[in-house]
Amino acid sequence: MGPVKYIDVDGVGRVSRIGLGTWQFGSREWGYGDDYASGPAREIVQRSLALGVTLFDTAEVYEFGKSERILGEALGEQRAKVAVASKVFPVAPFPAVVKQRARASAQRLGLQRIPLYQVHQANPVVPDSVIMPGLRDLLDTGVIGAAGVSNYSLDRWRKADAALGRPVISNQVHFSLAHPQALADLVPFAERENRIVIAYSPLAQGLLGGKYGPDHRPGGVRAANPLFGTENLRRAEPLLQTLRDVAAEVGAKPAQVALAWLIGLPNVVAIPGASSVEQLEFNVAAADIELNPEQQEALTSAARQFRPVSTVRFLTDTVRERLGVG
Repeated sequence: MGPVKYIDVDGVGRVSRIGLGTWQFGSREWGYGDDYASGPAREIVQRSLALGVTLFDTAEVYEFGKSERILGEALGEQRAKVAVASKVFPVAPFPAVVKQRARASAQRLGLQRIPLYQVHQANPVVPDSVIMPGLRDLLDTGVIGAAGVSNYSLDRWRKADAALGRPVISNQVHFSLAHPQALADLVPFAERENRIVIAYSPLAQGLLGGKYGPDHRPGGVRAANPLFGTENLRRAEPLLQTLRDVAAEVGAKPAQVALAWLIGLPNVVAIPGASSVEQLEFNVAAADIELNPEQQEALTSAARQFRPVSTVRFLTDTVRERLGVG
């Protein structure tokens, strides 16, 4: 039968199980200046299209709309033929504001219609009964193809559903072998209700590439990520070893197996970022990997057993290491 590389989503169209996250497009901390937009970003997007990627995820807050503009330009004539997903940041998310901002996003993307429009995160004070009527109007007027949410708990997803009065088709969450919480309730709900879970940070900032360990810790941005603390790298070792073992069995790299595991789950798609065409090709190749049920289960079990330490413990350990206290 072969791996399932696409999933048809109501209102959105044909979605590739491996998409492209573009939050880094135009982002200063990645050192991507204006040359990046006209060079690498365009090459990455064009190569994605050539490889059959149809899901491109962005948001209005990614460099204040710059990511949307870069993505729209890079997609060129193909932009209306693929599943572009963007997000509204829910500050003062009253219907008139949401509608105005959706139109602004569409304009930056160069689209008449945004296939998937998501609420970026749950607003702690404004309920979805206030937010969703704006999205309902956008659906009715054809400005968006489907409504989604991001970083929502299952309870909040259901409330958003009720407030929209039709299916909130997707929930984009932090999800990977190193952060498998979505397995508990979001994935079963998506399967049962015919929705999708979109996994961001699917490679846990490179942890699942398998090259880091207690004796080989990363520098730069990653050094501040609790996952890369000495104790967490020690705790992650059984998971990383399972990943390496399965990778050896299927003749792939650990990071590719980590992606294959995600899209081997029902109704789950992943949106890794890519800083180069090579990285993009590497990620997309994961869609060709078919894990057998034993391999899938071994990884799920290892993911469930990984228990990272709290952020407080990570910070305390980091201070002790810097001071050379044993």
